[in-house]
Amino acid sequence: MEQHYQHPQAVVETKTIGKGTRVWAFAHILPGAMIGSECNICDHVFIENNVTIGDRVTIKCGVQLWDGIILEDDVFVGPNATFTNDPFPRSRQYPAEFPKTYVRKGASIGANATILPGLNIGQNSMVGAGAVVTRNVPPNAIVIGNPARITGYVDTPFQPNPLIGSEGAAPDLRVKSARLIRLPLIEDLRGKLSFGEIEQHLPFSPKRYFLVFDVPSQEVRGEHAHKTLHQFLICVKGCVSVVLDDGQSRDEIKLDSSCLGLHIPPMVWGIQYKYSLDAVLLVLTSDVYCADDYIRDYNEFLSLLEQKVEHE
Repeated sequence: MEQHYQHPQAVVETKTIGKGTRVWAFAHILPGAMIGSECNICDHVFIENNVTIGDRVTIKCGVQLWDGIILEDDVFVGPNATFTNDPFPRSRQYPAEFPKTYVRKGASIGANATILPGLNIGQNSMVGAGAVVTRNVPPNAIVIGNPARITGYVDTPFQPNPLIGSEGAAPDLRVKSARLIRLPLIEDLRGKLSFGEIEQHLPFSPKRYFLVFDVPSQEVRGEHAHKTLHQFLICVKGCVSVVLDDGQSRDEIKLDSSCLGLHIPPMVWGIQYKYSLDAVLLVLTSDVYCADDYIRDYNEFLSLLEQKVEHE
């Protein structure tokens, strides 16, 4: 007895289809496709041979999945979303191998979005309706528009500017190991002065600094964590948004004042984006540059966090 449901007007040629999956009317699945369990494949979906679909995936009406498409577990694909698999298509001319497009675990593709071939749509990311995705989408990112641009991060509350309103300590963050620090501001007719002192304001003795400026757009920078390095960020001119992620919680902070510092400790994933055209970001670090201290892959970052918890 088949363990999946198949509408009488669906054509399911594959034998590799998981328990509890439902295939609705006028869907057509070719013999080589691999379908996981508890999926929902709606009307008028076409799935080619070299396609892999994980568990609990929802594919809404009017979607075609071509050779080279991989959908991991818990992916949602909205109605009429379009996947492509050939960057230079010609009639009756085929590449030796189609590039692979990965939609990672928990990601969502909005209705009528277009995904170019060979891309990686990151874990838990959100592609907005009608977006045209021309580049890889980072984990947890929200992208919209044509071409798609990052406008935010999933489950990442925006922290209001702590310099507005009451005085005193800056508010706590959900990423508990990171800290916003108010820096002193002295102001008179001659201008303004802000400063920071080691121990009182800076939680480490800096060994290095670098400046980020003349960023030509609001594109993402950073996207990494450090194994042992501490960082202290001050936007001395203009503004930039910083996203912090400790594997459990996320925060987004807008740095737009020279008297506001952000301490990012080791093993916190950091992202900078939404640079204003005049932004100048000063970064103080607890040690000199070491390439081996960088963690640039988000899945590796999560794996190292798990290992750390196991050893504690």
